[in-house]
Parts: sequence; C-alpha cells; structure tokens
Amino acid sequence: MEKPDNCILVIFGASGDLSRRKLIPSLFDLHRFGFLPPKFSVLGVGRSKLSDTKFRDRMMESVEEFSENQPVDKDDLQDFLKKFHFLSMDPSNGDDYKKLKLKLEALDKRYKIGGNYIYYLAVPPNTYETIIQNLGAQGLQKESSADSRWKRLIIEKPFGYDLESALQLMKTTKRVFREPQIYRIDHYLGKETVQNILIFRFANGIFEPLWNRNYIHHVEITAAEHIGVEGRGQYYDGAGALRDMVQNHLLQILGVVAMESPSSFDSVAVRNETVKVFQSLRDIPREEVSKFVLRGQYTTSAIQGKIIPGYREEDGVPPHSRTETFAALKVFIDNWRWGGVPIYIRAGKRLPTRVTEIAIHFRPTPHFLFAKESREHAGLNELIIRIQPNEGLALKFALKVPGAGFRVQNVSMDFHYSKLSNTPRVASAYERLLLDSMLGDSTLYARGDAVEACWRFVDPILKEWQENPGLKVYGYPAGTWGPKEANRLFQEHGIEWRYPCKNLVDDGIVCEF
Repeated sequence: MEKPDNCILVIFGASGDLSRRKLIPSLFDLHRFGFLPPKFSVLGVGRSKLSDTKFRDRMMESVEEFSENQPVDKDDLQDFLKKFHFLSMDPSNGDDYKKLKLKLEALDKRYKIGGNYIYYLAVPPNTYETIIQNLGAQGLQKESSADSRWKRLIIEKPFGYDLESALQLMKTTKRVFREPQIYRIDHYLGKETVQNILIFRFANGIFEPLWNRNYIHHVEITAAEHIGVEGRGQYYDGAGALRDMVQNHLLQILGVVAMESPSSFDSVAVRNETVKVFQSLRDIPREEVSKFVLRGQYTTSAIQGKIIPGYREEDGVPPHSRTETFAALKVFIDNWRWGGVPIYIRAGKRLPTRVTEIAIHFRPTPHFLFAKESREHAGLNELIIRIQPNEGLALKFALKVPGAGFRVQNVSMDFHYSKLSNTPRVASAYERLLLDSMLGDSTLYARGDAVEACWRFVDPILKEWQENPGLKVYGYPAGTWGPKEANRLFQEHGIEWRYPCKNLVDDGIVCEF
C-alpha cells in the first residue's frame, strides 16, 4: 500500500460519539496495520475542558471498547496515543481560531509534518458553516504548490437538510475550500461489498452483458435496521428515513449499481459516471408522490414477550409526529441502459433484522416449458449482493428436482467473505475512507454535483409530505417488514418485496440469503 504524506488530523467534536465509536478506533487500526504516515498527529478540538492526558485516557477507553480488531495491545495503544493532543475552544468563536492556528503551527514544528492538515467535522451539521468560515478567516485552508502543502476538509452527512440548505452549505464551503479539497463522507461507499460491485460488474465478462433493461426485470435496494431511534428521538424526528438513509446512502449505492463503465478507475472518471445516474433519475412530480413513494411509522408491538414502544412513544418524539421511520420508493432511471426498469428502494427502523442488500431480479423466460405447479416455485432468477452483515453474494436459479418428471426447484449458489481464509481482513468503512483522505483519493467520497442532484430528486417528496397533511403515514408493528401497503408499489401480479428473513431475527444472529 502507498504510504500517505505526513499530516495532522484535526477533529472538531473529538470527544463526541462519532469520534469515540468510529474515528479513533479506525485510526488505531490504521496504525497497527502499518498504514499511517511516518509522522502523524491528531488534534482534538471541542468545548470540553480536557488536558492532553485526559483526552488520551478517554480515547484509550474508546479503542478498547469499540475496536473491531480485538485484543488491543495496550502498550502499542499508549504509544500511539502520545501523538494525540486536545485544544479546548469554542468553534463558534472566531477569535479562538487564532489559538487553533498557533497550536497547529507548534504541532507541525514538533512532529515535522510539513504543513498538511485534514479538518474533520464530527459535529452537528448546524455548525458546519461557522467552522468553515472561521477556518478561512485564519487562512487555515490555504495550500502551497511550491512545497506541496495541502489542506483537506471532511464533512459528515447530512449535507444539508433540504435542497436549499444543501446549496447554501456548498456555496459557503466553496468560498473557502476548492472542490478537490472537500471530502463529503458517506460511510456506505467505504464498505468493501459496495466497492466490490465495481469489480463484480466490470471485471467479469458474464455479468455486464446482462446488466441492462433487456435482461433485468427490476432492482431492489434495502436497508433494514432492527433498532429504533435509540434515545435519539429529538434528532431523528427532524430527519426521518428519507433524509437519513435514502437521500445519501441508498442513492449512492444506486449510483454504483447503475453507472456506466468509467474510462479509468480514478476519482474523476468514476464520479462522473455516478453523477450521470443521479441526473437521469426521473422526477417524481409532487402530485404523484403518493403513487411512487410511501412512508410509515413503527407502532407498539410485543417482540418475543417484550413490549416495544411505538415511535411516537419514544423519548423526544412529539405525540403527533408524522416523521417517517420507513420509506419506500419506486424510481426510474431515464437512460439507454435502464429505461423502463423499476427500481424499488426501502429503508426502515424496527424491521425484523439488520440487513443491507441489493437484489437484481432478472426477466423470466418467455415461455415456461415445465409443469404448471413448478411455475410458482421457479420465479425470477435473482442476484443478491449482501452489503451487511454476512457480506457476500448469492445467485438464485432453477434446477430439476431429482426423480421422475421435470419438477423445478429454486437453488442458490452463494459466496461469503468470511469463507476466504487466505485474504487480508476486511477493513472498516471509516478505516478505508480515512486512509483515502490522507492519500488524496476522493473516489469513494460524494462530489458536490452528486449531492445536489440527489437533493433535487428528493426535495419535492419532502415538500409534498410537509405541505400536504392529507398524505398518509402508514403504521406498521415493530418487528415487521413495514406497512403492508408498500406492496402496492409493485403493480405486477406475483411480484412483491423480497424478504431477506421471513421471521424476526434476534440481535447478533445473521440473516442468510
């Protein structure tokens, strides 16, 4: 692996939940597997009154609790954390950025970094613009071509609350940073199985010829969570499933599934092709939202003898909230490859299991030769790409049942990453994306025009939901696969949502293909 340049990672919100659970454990994994630059430092920034020692102690606890690669070598961890420092400051106070500039200059000199900084905004979205403007006021975004010094900005989703706020955020950001300096992180794109779609499609001659409207009947993209809002009711009620999952994660997955072959595998060429997909999404007029989009909310239910409260009974959620915890859409991509192929997208909380997958349903044979009773069991050929958990692929097709006659049965050929005994471990999404940001590789980050195109598609739906109180929010019992009304998006007899698991799956038990 190529080693990144020496750099300082500045984390705004370093004592927050994202840093504790994801960023710091991922950084330590990069360290112990030899991927960090030779000279490296982390500067945590926040309002907390923490000394360097106290900050390091907290980060040690975080790595020991949340690292995906156990056990943790405590001596190695302590040695790594010696490069961690903390600056107590108010990110909304412009004068405090003078302290930040002086601190960075001191650390740069101490560790012989060479002026390369990454600013990671692990803070609430309403503080993004203030931080970016204040970084610019102190010239902390300026690069030098003479000595190759670079500055990069990593922004966590959501990239705006709606189209208007997203455009405003992009306008503010681009006043300070150039587009090549901006890394909009979507951790779904960092998942190994999402990246593998590119290899699966463009490195195998047997699949790409079938990857079009002539052979594919429809596509499903599902992101199911078995948990509820987990004490984040006040935040979630201002977001909802469409903003929280569909506008970013699932549309980004769709971009990878539906893109044309790039001219080369670099960030410009790959992202050019995904942007074309988003720009080709067929608009859903506001008067047709109820025809192509459905929303739901989980209601109180008994799951394995335990009463699970409904969404409106969760802490921080208004008693008459109409925020969706389930969203299902029927979308079309108006281009030569995908014209007329319906794509069904759904995301929800309090569903039977945690699973994210893509299901490619191929067209049936034009004439079914075998027994009528076998027709019901044959169905469509399916390719299942499981993104999480139990990552892998499965191809479902029909075979003859042994014995007399020609009875047909569906069978599955599957592959799981866990079965590979001679390959390196699968890096976490944040691990991969943090390393890419240090290497200056933005391939797996969202570009500004892609974010804008996705918001242009979603924004009319959100406005119609907000301004038309007559549109229904369908209830579904916690632990089920969402509102039964979601099946009306399928207008063809015998076609319905794929259910990765028919029944409730306990937490920790993976769902097979």
